[in-house]
Amino acid sequence: MAEFVSESKAHIRSLVGDAQVIGAVSGGVDSTVAAVLLNEAIGHQFHGILVDNGLLRLDEAPEVVKRLRERCGVDIDFVDASELFVSRLTGVSEPEKKRKIIGNAFIEVFEQEANKFDAAFLLQGTLYPDVIESMSHKGPSATIKTHHNVGGLPERMKLKLIEPLRYLFKDEVRALGLVLGIERDSVFRHPFPGPGLAIRVLGEITKTRLDKLRLADAIYLEELRSNGLYDQIGQAFACLLPCMAVGVMGDVRTYEEIIALRAVETTDFMTADWFEFPHDVLKKIATRIVNEVRGVNRVLYDVTSKPPGTIEFE
Repeated sequence: MAEFVSESKAHIRSLVGDAQVIGAVSGGVDSTVAAVLLNEAIGHQFHGILVDNGLLRLDEAPEVVKRLRERCGVDIDFVDASELFVSRLTGVSEPEKKRKIIGNAFIEVFEQEANKFDAAFLLQGTLYPDVIESMSHKGPSATIKTHHNVGGLPERMKLKLIEPLRYLFKDEVRALGLVLGIERDSVFRHPFPGPGLAIRVLGEITKTRLDKLRLADAIYLEELRSNGLYDQIGQAFACLLPCMAVGVMGDVRTYEEIIALRAVETTDFMTADWFEFPHDVLKKIATRIVNEVRGVNRVLYDVTSKPPGTIEFE
């Protein structure tokens, strides 16, 4: 990995020259590693940008800004575009349409930000699995799903892309992060998709549904950490399903939404097995979500491996 770092820095400097680069930074391991690599390669020519698209996890934006500025030394600006994204997604159910809307909106925001810095390049933390799942080798039917930072980008872009991690797998990116001196908690943070909670709210997107999922997901991850399970799992998250269920709360009949929990063990994210939870922990997580998230009366656990399923639901 040390050789990869040296070669990547040289290639980036040669490619960029004296131009300015802005970077799509989400706080996930991919964008964090890419941002630190660019920062080390070209210094103040690189400007990280965190876009709050209204699809982030609970308290995500301020935590990410603080971590990247104070612990990683990355120059980062914060852009609140939540109203833009959520308004365009409201009422949209089809997964590929969500991804296209998000990809287009991201580029609009970054082109506006690029003008502030007179930037010519856009950094993205695209990985090889993203490319594989977005590319079709046997016609349109062979595409698994479009990643907003691969097949979801507008055809006409004013910014040129820099994707230094494009041919790396997740385990290689984590090894690279450690070589770059990024703290372990950031390097081994569970992945979070570029489209954010939009592809974890299955079915129609509304602000109310996003808020339900945000709280349920926070409870889930809090329990994983407090029970010492977080580092045993490759990726864990909650989804809000596109259906309702009858339940009983006290003596009252309810008809409310359903949360599905996902947790997988994997190294390369190309294949994965579902994580076998201790039953008492799973029971506590489900109980907390039903009791603390208004409008949810049922919790399910996904026991599908990859393949045949993908890790994300959409």
